[in-house]
Amino acid sequence: QVQLVESGGGLVQAGGSLRLSCTASGRAFSSYAMGWFRQAPGKEREFVAAMSKSVGNTRYVESVKGRFTISRDNAKNTVYLQMNSLKPEDTAVYYCAADNGGRWLAPLNPNEYDYWGQGTQVTVSS
Repeated sequence: QVQLVESGGGLVQAGGSLRLSCTASGRAFSSYAMGWFRQAPGKEREFVAAMSKSVGNTRYVESVKGRFTISRDNAKNTVYLQMNSLKPEDTAVYYCAADNGGRWLAPLNPNEYDYWGQGTQVTVSS
């Protein structure tokens, strides 16, 4: 069983930045594709960004391209989401997720992820 713990959320003004972290338990972190999702009140969970188990293979939802960057440090069992130029519409609970399916490309579908963190709130004020 893998446990994921997110941190780094908070309240920020529009145009500001936050860095989310997600640390995983266990020894197999480097074999997992990692994803970030978000869910705003009354909306479905939305894919934000993902990175395959091989560093460098990343995917982003169009609305965050150029503003958000996903990265990982396998030595620290941690994946990051650097969020710049934040907008009020980025307000949501952000979740990290791990996929142990060994896929070459990290999945976009949340149903393909096996483990989830508890979420961290990001609020962007206008």
